[in-house]
Amino acid sequence: MRKITNSIIALSMMSMLSACGSSGIFDRQRPDEFAVSRQAPLVIPPDFTLAPPQNGALRPNATSAQEQVLSTLFGGEAARSAVEAGVLNQAGDADSSIRSSVDDPGTNTVAKGNVTRDIIAAPEGAGRTATADTPE
Repeated sequence: MRKITNSIIALSMMSMLSACGSSGIFDRQRPDEFAVSRQAPLVIPPDFTLAPPQNGALRPNATSAQEQVLSTLFGGEAARSAVEAGVLNQAGDADSSIRSSVDDPGTNTVAKGNVTRDIIAAPEGAGRTATADTPE
């Protein structure tokens, strides 16, 4: 019994030791340590004769955040299609003071509170047969 135990231990030790080698049943792919390349070192520019900025002058590359986003996402402004240009021409220019007049108490609005709430709270129906009661 002792011989069998010793032989099993010896065989398992040899199989574990064979995993360390480069050939055999436990052969594995290792990374090539010589394939790693170094990055170039940082270089200080040789010329520091940049003109200092003038007081109050705009930066030469200053753009708005919206222009930066458009250029990053879409590669700059695209030309408008004929349909889009026509719709914008028909819409006209927006009033620049619209935000201040929206919250004005003198602005006429339509009370949609109860009707809108009832429509939103209506139970789901079966397509065409769905009905909603509206007050008259």
